[in-house]
Amino acid sequence: MSKPTVAIRYCTGCRWLLRAAWMAQELLTTFEDDLAEVSLVPDHVGGRFIVSVGETVVWDRKRDGGFPEIKVLKQRVRDIVAPDRDLGHSGRHSGAGG
Repeated sequence: MSKPTVAIRYCTGCRWLLRAAWMAQELLTTFEDDLAEVSLVPDHVGGRFIVSVGETVVWDRKRDGGFPEIKVLKQRVRDIVAPDRDLGHSGRHSGAGG
């Protein structure tokens, strides 16, 4: 079975590349053995910031109300890529609502 991929789609006009890159780094560090890749996808739609694992959107800035705390983002990614994995101090399952 192939490893999942994560895509972080961010608004270029909003200058969110650094935020997206930092989140990508955090996910790659935490899930280095569980992910095939984390990609940064520039988008020209104003205000867009969406994190997906495969086809599943785990965070949408407009839907979820702002940017995720990294703890919450890691929990949501973990729940898909390695549901039995303990994340230590931030290891509680986030559930559907976060």
